[in-house]
Amino acid sequence: MQRRTLITTTLATLLITGAAWAEDKVLAIVVKGLDNPFFEQINKGCQKWNGENAGTGYTCFYTGPASSADEVGEVQIVQDLLQRPDVAAIAISPSNAPLMAKMLREQAPKIPIMTIDADLSAEDADLRATYLGTDNYLMGVKFAEHLKALKPDGGTVCLQLGNVAAANINARAAGTRDTLSGEKGIERLEGQGGWTEVAGCPVFTNDQADLANQQMADTFVANPDLTAFMLIGGWAQFAPQAYAQVTDQVMDKLKSMSMVIVAGDTLPPQMEALKAGRSHVQVGQRPFEMGYRAPTVMLDLLNGKPVEPVIYTGLDECTQETADSCIGG
Repeated sequence: MQRRTLITTTLATLLITGAAWAEDKVLAIVVKGLDNPFFEQINKGCQKWNGENAGTGYTCFYTGPASSADEVGEVQIVQDLLQRPDVAAIAISPSNAPLMAKMLREQAPKIPIMTIDADLSAEDADLRATYLGTDNYLMGVKFAEHLKALKPDGGTVCLQLGNVAAANINARAAGTRDTLSGEKGIERLEGQGGWTEVAGCPVFTNDQADLANQQMADTFVANPDLTAFMLIGGWAQFAPQAYAQVTDQVMDKLKSMSMVIVAGDTLPPQMEALKAGRSHVQVGQRPFEMGYRAPTVMLDLLNGKPVEPVIYTGLDECTQETADSCIGG
């Protein structure tokens, strides 16, 4: 009986959704994974746009694979959307930029394609009409500037990244290393600018909060004299309880600033961690704004209006001293 009810409910949902799409054209936003609270902020922006644009003939539709680690699943979702006549345009946050670009080049979409939050690589930029989101290289620069202000003499550092093929995370890492070293194109810090990446780092979370926290814990144990840990994305902090347990082990060091933590993003649990002394700096993106603006940008593309090839949404730089007033948008 429960199974029959579930099937009936699912079919009803599909019929209702199908009816809505029969009336409206779809402006789709495809994110890396529905398990990441950062992307839920994009969804909230998308839904606000829907609330303000009912009856216009267009609906913002937010989707993605269940897991942020499912790179192939995200590509398949975009490919499926490209086959649907009701989909008018798609905004993509590619988890694996080369894999997504390969599919787009093979499919040669006739509808507008843009990127949001994460871009394709420079050599594949011709596949999208515009990128809406963070200046990720600048975000990495800001990470490094704050770290240098806190630790002007340098030291040892571990960078925590997402997955190997995430272009946005790699751009942040490049901005961080270039700024800490004072040189361009540094692939690994080995004393340049006074900074050295410890053995075993960078670590790659594959966008998984549990793995991110385990990596932090392991790095702290293996490197008791570590100067800085840098979350190039907010992954570990997206699981607040686990993050609290990990940072409990080093709270004396964090309070004395013998070790500092610089992290990406400024979601509410992360700001609570900052206020509690569990990080020293949070450099935040503006995901809600991305989700809210993306449908309008897609409509501009559909209507032939001029759209800049890159649209940056800005950054918020937060320290323990400015935590109550640093969020700008």
